[in-house]
Amino acid sequence: MMKGKRDTNTMSRDEDSPLEFPCDFAIKVMGRQSEEFEQHVHDVLRRHFAAADILDTRRRNSRGANYLSLTVTVRAGSRAQLDEAYRELTASEHVLMAL
Repeated sequence: MMKGKRDTNTMSRDEDSPLEFPCDFAIKVMGRQSEEFEQHVHDVLRRHFAAADILDTRRRNSRGANYLSLTVTVRAGSRAQLDEAYRELTASEHVLMAL
């Protein structure tokens, strides 16, 4: 099921969040350097956000190039949507850390 549909004219504040939704939000995900890692992160995020809501991806290798950090900026429709994406990312064996 594709999540991320929103009324772009409406801003709302989730009760448990200081953020106003929809909003642009940067998700930082770290894992071992591999094509599978980057593809996996994007596959997970596509399950939670519409393709148009994945706005930007920045990549940064560790000093020894053994690890990769991805910062993916998404247009989040709700705190629950972000929480679900974080749950799936952190449960993944490919992901060492998600911030």
